[in-house]
Amino acid sequence: MRTYGPDSGSGVMHAPGDAVMLDVLQGFVHELRSAGLPVSMTENLDAMRALEHIPFTERDALKAALGATLVKHHGHWKVFETVFDVYFSLFSAGVDAGEGGEGDGEASAADWEQMRAAMDGAGAMGDVSNEDLAKMLLDALMNMDREQLRALAAAAVSRFAGMEPGRPVGGAYYLYRTLRQLDSEGLVEQMMEQARDQGQLGEGAFDERLAREDMDGRLKLLKELIESEIRRRLVADRGVEAMARTLRKPLPEDIDFMHASREEMQALQRSIYPLTRALAARLAQRRRHRRRGQLDFRATVRHSLSYGGVPLEPKFKRPRPSKPEIMVIADISGSVASFARFTLQFVYAMQSEFSKVRSWVFIDGIDEVTRFFEESDDISDAVHRVNTEADVVWVDGHSDYGHAFEVWHERHIKEITKKSSVIILGDARNNYHATQAWTLGEMRKRARRLFWLDPEPLGYWDTGDSVVSEYAAYCDGVYECRNLRQLQKFVADVVDV
Repeated sequence: MRTYGPDSGSGVMHAPGDAVMLDVLQGFVHELRSAGLPVSMTENLDAMRALEHIPFTERDALKAALGATLVKHHGHWKVFETVFDVYFSLFSAGVDAGEGGEGDGEASAADWEQMRAAMDGAGAMGDVSNEDLAKMLLDALMNMDREQLRALAAAAVSRFAGMEPGRPVGGAYYLYRTLRQLDSEGLVEQMMEQARDQGQLGEGAFDERLAREDMDGRLKLLKELIESEIRRRLVADRGVEAMARTLRKPLPEDIDFMHASREEMQALQRSIYPLTRALAARLAQRRRHRRRGQLDFRATVRHSLSYGGVPLEPKFKRPRPSKPEIMVIADISGSVASFARFTLQFVYAMQSEFSKVRSWVFIDGIDEVTRFFEESDDISDAVHRVNTEADVVWVDGHSDYGHAFEVWHERHIKEITKKSSVIILGDARNNYHATQAWTLGEMRKRARRLFWLDPEPLGYWDTGDSVVSEYAAYCDGVYECRNLRQLQKFVADVVDV
């Protein structure tokens, strides 16, 4: 078997399959960029140099090396893993893409087919019954023989998945069919029973619980091997680029607030504090760079008299305080509830960058909810109280921006100062009620800045009952804010004004 490594003193890969390997790597990097990962040219070159020392067939080492050179944020690791599994699915332990060729080192279609057949393991088990296959699988799980598990997973996919070339079916369907035939739910109980018979379980509920967790981990490994095998075959059938597009998932900062699943929203909430800390550090650094303020020409000339009129020591004006006071008014009706909830969490996580944060929420009624955040140590608890205790229903609980803004104007308009930046969150879908847009004009006269964040795509604005343009006439800016990346950029701009 040929290996991949640097030629003595040359610093380049020298195996016959180099051209194929470099094509795979460049396609891999291109797909990472398409998925949103910021991979620079320097990092791409670092990855290429790392591969001088690692064979493509050593999957774990290869994955660690590429991850170390190409991934800079823990939130991007899941996307990296998915793309890696797609692009390097045809490279497995014991299989060398550079083998099998007599000539120029390019892997031909026949070479790839031979490699796939070598990895199947199905041919060697063609005469094995389903019962014997299940017994072999149980023994491999008990002994944690990874190589045997990999071969048995390939055989199970060949026998039970029902994969057909060119069939437009997703991998989840094939995974379900294979696991159902293997009775994956009963495998843990079978392992536990065999462990009891062999005297491997300790006494007491705690020992049994530990053993069950261990068996669950073994079953999880089997599922991952089956999923990997299915993905490898789909890649062989459809090509890496098509599969990468199919499996591509957005980064946490690119997940659409309005359409995020429960799991995605949890990932967003976990990413709040790391992202706000990074943003706060950048903003603080920016303020330090400009802390001297503008050049004070008169003071500089006056001070230069002591040097015979030569301005050797410039004088600067004292800068105005850079921390704005933030007033957030958020629509929490059903259509934008997840957007408002997350934005409130983000703004309060950024409190160190603002001198004061006050919040109101509304549907057709409006209520201040600043107290919930001040009384709760956990932002999630505060948001829960907002959703359950805030008095936001006036008539029927359908959005009425005009009435909510009119009530806010009556109660709080005099509390706005020139230090206040007002941020309104909502899709401006007013159910055809009166807009009372004049209230925003009054806010703008008294406030430092007035912004509107809309979670809907720009193409949806002013369609149906959306009245964004009527409110936009009184705002310093109306921003499309559909994901965390856009929200983070907006907050940076607000703090910087």
